[in-house]
Amino acid sequence: MREDVGAAWGRVASELRASVPDSTYSLWFAPLRPVGVRGSTLYLTGPGHVRRWVSRRYPELVRAALERSGSAYTEVELVASDTSPEPAGPADAAARVALNPAYTFERFVIGPGNRLAHAAALAVAEAPGQAYNPLFLHGPPGLGKTHLLGAIANYLHDRDPSLVVKYTTAESFTNEFVGCLQASGIDGFKQAYRRADVLLIDDVQFLEGKAQTGEEFFHTFNALYESGAQLVLTADRIPSELSRLAERLRQRFEWGMVAELEPPDLSTRLIVLGNLIRDRGETVAPEAVRAIASRAASNLRMLEGALTRVVALSSLTASKVTPETVADALPSATVVEAPTAAIEIERIQDVVADRLALTRTQLLSTSRAAPIVRGRQLAMYLARELTDLSLPAIATAFNRRDHTTVMHAVKRVSERAQRDPKLTRAIEELRSTLVAAPSRTSGTASANDRDRTD
Repeated sequence: MREDVGAAWGRVASELRASVPDSTYSLWFAPLRPVGVRGSTLYLTGPGHVRRWVSRRYPELVRAALERSGSAYTEVELVASDTSPEPAGPADAAARVALNPAYTFERFVIGPGNRLAHAAALAVAEAPGQAYNPLFLHGPPGLGKTHLLGAIANYLHDRDPSLVVKYTTAESFTNEFVGCLQASGIDGFKQAYRRADVLLIDDVQFLEGKAQTGEEFFHTFNALYESGAQLVLTADRIPSELSRLAERLRQRFEWGMVAELEPPDLSTRLIVLGNLIRDRGETVAPEAVRAIASRAASNLRMLEGALTRVVALSSLTASKVTPETVADALPSATVVEAPTAAIEIERIQDVVADRLALTRTQLLSTSRAAPIVRGRQLAMYLARELTDLSLPAIATAFNRRDHTTVMHAVKRVSERAQRDPKLTRAIEELRSTLVAAPSRTSGTASANDRDRTD
């Protein structure tokens, strides 16, 4: 019976070998071996990561090969075996992903400059190896590339801990490769990387000018890609600008999706600052937050460093954080004002009303109903942030006599946003809608508003 089982699997294996590239067969089917039968089911075993991957990605391929082989068996089942070598389990797989647990999609602040990169990363996390493969993210330092790599890794670990997710930097990849060359050889190195279900490589520009390491990475890339594993790479430039990297690698980087991360706009920086302030338990006046965001515009790391300096100066001088404190703490920072593209206050009122299932008429009314008051305050907050109108002008636009009403609204929304992530997300989405949407003619009510007030 053992010989019959072996012969049956041999015929199936021959069919599989003819159906897939040699590297795929060697990686995922060669390690399998028959261990018995029950009824019409042929039982196979092999390393755990191989069983998981074949079960998830190739069940139909195996079933078709079984049918073509002419075997009497009609089903194949992959099982564990006391004698089969088990690789690192889920806990070890998670340990290999040495990334900040705070790197999640929920904590990633979406703005006009990173929306595509975020969407592509989320698609990859939801369907590794199927959405965009490879995914290549590029942009200057400090814009969130590593955060997105971590978000993919953490998402996959929470959703499917059995996946082998490996994160590393190109520099670490190089150091490991050189170390293995100088020690016992690179077989262990190859095994560690080529059995990954998902490989995340940060800063691949580090491979430029390293011919031997680039050669090994090329073969690793090919082996994983052909096996259906997901690859995500980041760099500070687009692939075509990595001139000292082998042409064939640059071409492969462009096989899937290439997405750019651009410097954050003012609204994105304000949300990031709000999150940082909330996480630190600090109290910073809204006008001071805006001053910091206007002076630290290059990237998010500079933004966090600017906040740290401002808060430190405030602590040392035992004073509140004010715009004057910001100017003292960041004297050499470049002031970058909000873009003044004509975002009209009527447009803000309409967009907020639509979001909250209200009408602009309700926002401008004297109603004190809680949903209307919250909507009115949110619209005032956005008007203060996205327009150049003075406080009295905003008050007039909302049929209010006193500009202190606007000041109170801005304060209330700022305080609530620091405690409520859902409100922070809503503000972010409203900002993006308003910045991206074309301005209407001033004073013209929306169709939605007219329909609701007729």
